[in-house]
Amino acid sequence: MNQDLRSGVRHRLKCVRGAALDFWAQRHLVRALLWRQWQQRYAGSALGGLWALLQPLAQLALYALVFQWIFQVRLPQAGANQPYVLWLALGLWPWMALQEALVRGAGAVVAHAAWVQKVAFDSAWLVVAAVAAAFALHALGHAVVLALLMAGGAALAPHLLWQWPLTWLALLAVALGTALWLAAAQVYVRDIEPLLPQVLPLVLYASPVLYPLALVPEPLQAVLVFNPLTGLLEPLRAAALGWGPGWSAAQAAGALALCAGWAALGWWGFHRLAPDFEDAL
Repeated sequence: MNQDLRSGVRHRLKCVRGAALDFWAQRHLVRALLWRQWQQRYAGSALGGLWALLQPLAQLALYALVFQWIFQVRLPQAGANQPYVLWLALGLWPWMALQEALVRGAGAVVAHAAWVQKVAFDSAWLVVAAVAAAFALHALGHAVVLALLMAGGAALAPHLLWQWPLTWLALLAVALGTALWLAAAQVYVRDIEPLLPQVLPLVLYASPVLYPLALVPEPLQAVLVFNPLTGLLEPLRAAALGWGPGWSAAQAAGALALCAGWAALGWWGFHRLAPDFEDAL
């Protein structure tokens, strides 16, 4: 059994090393794909990249109106200058990045079917570009919003400075691994992409994005701890609001290793299915 475990670890490390070498060899292609994602996303738009900030801000205002003013949600550990809207902002932007990355990543290969059929390149980079573009835009918007909140007097702890990039990096790996599986499946089963907008709202309400885990009944808390978003967003909010130190060094290393392993598994699964893409498309 130990031999099988060691073999599995070696195989995952080879996948990661192969992906890194492939990325370096095709870095110019990846850069071109990222630039194309940006151009396509805001083609003909007067506001351009500002939409990456304005759309989440509109959702933040809507959720704050519903949960803070109508339902009057109160955070059990909240102190002065820590309203619900601040707590919500810490988790909403990562969720928006994950949601957009999955939707765009799932359809990336099918949307570029002509490229896959006529050009010799690794189609996985189409998914990588879609996921990376979504995360880059929303991470930048998140940083701007948190800076504005701090300038307005919001109480955020210094632990946020190291917890924030680690959380985004781990979530990026989760999104990439999931998007690779979805993109490969979408080539063969075209129901994946239209099904995602129906499934993602269910995932939102089954995750502690709009509500704190502490307000969930204890029997359900035992279920929600297995949700990856719980393990990523709860430490981020605890570190930012001074409710705890967030991840320790060991916890950060473990979380990043697990998320990177999922991304490597998605990379492996994508390439297992990729040889027949041309025929399926």
